[in-house]
Formats: sequence, structure tokens, C-alpha cells
Amino acid sequence: MSRCRQCKIEVLDETERCPLCGTVVEPTIEVENMYPDIRVRSRKLVFISRLYLFLAVVIEIVLVNVCMLSEVQSLVYIISGLILLFGYIVIRYAILGTSGYVAKTVVLTIIAVIMLVAIDFSVGYNGWSVNYVFPSGILLIDVGIVVSMLINHKNWQSYLMVQIFMVLCSVVAIILSLVQIITHSMLSVIALNVSVILLLGTVIIGGRRARVELKRRFHI
Repeated sequence: MSRCRQCKIEVLDETERCPLCGTVVEPTIEVENMYPDIRVRSRKLVFISRLYLFLAVVIEIVLVNVCMLSEVQSLVYIISGLILLFGYIVIRYAILGTSGYVAKTVVLTIIAVIMLVAIDFSVGYNGWSVNYVFPSGILLIDVGIVVSMLINHKNWQSYLMVQIFMVLCSVVAIILSLVQIITHSMLSVIALNVSVILLLGTVIIGGRRARVELKRRFHI
């Protein structure tokens, strides 16, 4: 793009002279150069994720061979594999993903809990994953919801569905306590109380906006 000082017009083609008066035109800064190239950053992050995946696979292969050759327990490469896999998920979903912060927190916390349960089973299952990690994950998400509501206070009602989901997860923890899968239920009871209080507080204090959001979500 160029500009003619004489006619005060912008010339879109690549001509060197103004089509009206013949004056030599002056080049101007193109609009596309006024903004950062987001695609460059995205490509770098994708490359980093692929590099991490390659290094993780190499590390896991090395650990498997070391364990087999030295007769070390397979727990070493099972646990390391789960940790490396979680790191890759964090890069792909939390950094490269386009979901909101609350959605990322919920999904990553659930994946972390599942992996820790798997680690607990791989080492002989002592119950620490369901007794402490599962309810702690619920409490962590509850705290994240409160922080998000404070930051995004103009759209706080959008977190109601996540709060309901946390109440349901807390109820699952209580059911697991009743069937003796969770043997130390204190933290599960605390998680249920916190989740229910958070939901009730949002609905009661939120008033009409909360009721409208619930009606919109459940189509009632």
C-alpha cells in the first residue's frame, strides 16, 4: 500500500506513481504488520509439545530397558510413564487448548486423580488415592471456582454447572465411603459440605441471575 501526498489518497496496487497526478507515491506501513504473528507462537508451542513427546518416549524406553536388564521392579517405568503422560496432557490441553481456565482445571484435576489412583493400584493399593487424593481434588476445584468467580464477577453465574458437577462428585465420594471403598471419610464429608455450601450460596445470593442460568441450562 502506498500514499500520494499530492492527491491525499491511498494506492492499493504496487505502482510507483499516482494514477491521478503521476506523482511518485510513498510506501506506507501495511496493516498486517501492525499485529504480532500469533501463528509463529502457536507453531513454536506445537513444536515444543512434539519435542516433549519424543523425549518422553525415549526416556520411557530407556527406563523399561534399564528395569528389564537390572531386574528392577516394573513400578519404576509405570509410574514414570504416567507422570510423563500427564506432562504431555498439560502441554497439549492446558497450554495449547482453547478451553476456559475452569474447564482446564476440572479436566486436569480429574486426570491427575485417575493417574494417582492407577499409581496406588500399581504399588499394591493402600487406599491413599481414594481416601485423600479424590476428595482433595474436589476441594481444589471448589477453590478454583471461587477464585474464577471473583475474577470473572460479571459472569459468575456461568460456573453453576461446574458447582453442580462437584456436588455430584462429592456424593460419589460419600457412596464410596458407605460401601467401604473409602475407609477414611472425613475429607470426603468436608468436600461434600464445601461443594453444597458453595452451590447454595451461589443460588441464594445470586438470586434471579442464578435462577435464570439454571432454567437456561436445564431448559425449564
